[in-house]
Amino acid sequence: MFVSTPILHADLDAFYASVEQRDDATLRGRPVIVGTGVVLAASYEAKAFGVLTAMGGAQARRLCPQAVVVRPRMSAYSEASRAVFDVFAHTTPLVEGLSIDEAFLNVGGLRRIAGSPRQIAAALRRDVLDGVGLPITVGVARTKFLAKVASAVAKPDGLLVVPPHGELDFLHPLPIERLWGVGPVTSGKLRARGITTVGEVARLPEPAIVSMLGRASGLHLHALAHNRDPRPVQVGRRRRSIGSQCALGRGPVPHEDLAAVLVGLVDRVTRRMRTAGRVGRTITLRLRFDDFARATRSFTLPCATAETATILSTALALLSTATPLLEQRGCTLIGVSISNLVNHGAVQLTLPFAGRPTNALDTAVDGVRDRFGSTALTRGVLLGRDPAPSVPLLPD
Repeated sequence: MFVSTPILHADLDAFYASVEQRDDATLRGRPVIVGTGVVLAASYEAKAFGVLTAMGGAQARRLCPQAVVVRPRMSAYSEASRAVFDVFAHTTPLVEGLSIDEAFLNVGGLRRIAGSPRQIAAALRRDVLDGVGLPITVGVARTKFLAKVASAVAKPDGLLVVPPHGELDFLHPLPIERLWGVGPVTSGKLRARGITTVGEVARLPEPAIVSMLGRASGLHLHALAHNRDPRPVQVGRRRRSIGSQCALGRGPVPHEDLAAVLVGLVDRVTRRMRTAGRVGRTITLRLRFDDFARATRSFTLPCATAETATILSTALALLSTATPLLEQRGCTLIGVSISNLVNHGAVQLTLPFAGRPTNALDTAVDGVRDRFGSTALTRGVLLGRDPAPSVPLLPD
């Protein structure tokens, strides 16, 4: 029995691919790849051949030549996501959405009306499968971190409950990559010192791991290795940044093509900001190279804004500073995000000098797109180009 609030982490399995298999019976049990130029999602049958999200389409087809490749249907995925979140809301009012296919649920206080955490999780999985037709994996634990780890271990289509008395017994044998924040660089540093499991991280004195990884990362990982994660499930939490990115596949990409992609991304991001009534100051450009290394460039404006022209000119200037790297190393992904976000109304009240969120052109373009669809107007530089699919998102 849980002695504190149980948390569920519910995560749909291979979401886009599962929707395609649900809607087309001929795809069930077969390897499915969603996306042609770049893999947006792969079914577990395709993943068994080494196909990964964000992989180039040609490489994916070489790994799994028998795969069925389908074009993405973003409206279908958005509709399925809304239906799943309706199931979440009927389970508990305390839901924190992480993306369109996963969420944390606080199920404390439901024992008398809905049963134990395991029974609640089992009912949730059954309701999603029966009502929406999709498999979902659920991890249950006392912390958000451990619930997410449990769902990852239980995939696909599984349920794993970590009881309070068995938390560290479950966590410590896992590889260090299960800790949030352990990517390839951190993993390499730890493994170079012979540290391969979460338990070995937990047994390190806190000063030792801080000296290896720096104060912020060291303290963070030391706490997680002991399952110390006090964060509650937050309902209605707003994004700290709004962004969009586009995978480009392998091979050289001319600078003018990168700039055109960036124009489309900035258009998309600033429209989302205006729709959400938010303005921001920090523009960050993200790049991934052919060797999978990454780089970022950021600039903070003096005034918060959601004006497309201002943000676009800044993003293009950041791209120009990365030209030498791009020429040497190629580019497989480009993204842009806006952070230091605040509500536009709050800026108006506290910072009378702040930039306006829109200008007349932005307002007119938004109005046409709202009325006739997002493709009703496009920039000249984007004519004749195949736009990246607009990935469905949670509200901003």
